[in-house]
Amino acid sequence: MKIYISSDMEGSAGVVDWDQCRPGGAQYEYYTGLLSGEVNAAIEGAVEGGATEVVVNDSHGAMANLRPDTLACSARYISGRYKPMYMMEGLDRSYDAVFFVSYHGSMSSDASTLSHTYFPGAIAEVSINGTVAGESGLNALVALAYEVPVVLVTGDETTTAEAGKFCPGARTAVVKRSISRFAAESLHPLAARSLIREQACQAVREASSAPGVAIDMPATVAVRFRTSDYAELAARVGGVQRTGPLSATIGGEGPLALFRTFITVVLLCRGLTE
Repeated sequence: MKIYISSDMEGSAGVVDWDQCRPGGAQYEYYTGLLSGEVNAAIEGAVEGGATEVVVNDSHGAMANLRPDTLACSARYISGRYKPMYMMEGLDRSYDAVFFVSYHGSMSSDASTLSHTYFPGAIAEVSINGTVAGESGLNALVALAYEVPVVLVTGDETTTAEAGKFCPGARTAVVKRSISRFAAESLHPLAARSLIREQACQAVREASSAPGVAIDMPATVAVRFRTSDYAELAARVGGVQRTGPLSATIGGEGPLALFRTFITVVLLCRGLTE
């Protein structure tokens, strides 16, 4: 039983501010410790549930937030920037299940702590086939392509609800209640880890009968941008059609092509100086 973990950071219990999850921030080292605790809880739960191999893809920021020597159960570690498949680098058909750990809500969600969708400076909202999607929904396109079910999502209640629209049947570990975009009521870190470990264990035990990702193909990814220059830039990418001053759509037959095109748009927009 082979498990793939895509780990973000904003969904960790206690994290409520950018300073806590950006290198150089006064509290960054402490809060990456909290993230590591939650990732390890997911690994340990997976192994308890029957996993024989776990790979963690560090998917937050510069994607080098975890200490490899502290990962539980000899889990392998994917890290570093400019990975071709970004938050889903390394996933393929050899895996039996996917975990999304410490994920956050979409940019257009209601009061999800530190909400954004890949690049908050440019992207105001993304939808897949008319349903608002956060990073969980977009990343689920890759799981769909490889026919691997997403069986666990951890974060706040908004995040797990958004993910559930694309990943039906996924177990959830709600480790905090968002009060606003910069405030939350969190479980104690030990309680959060206990909950994640329990849900991860059950998710692996049920993985063989878990439903697949629920995104009908061919699909359309619609993007609403913050300013018109981002929409204009996105329209230069093959497969992207501008639909208004602040909007564009990405269409395609295959989920991997959709995901890759969206990531290309994100990377181009990151290079645009406002």
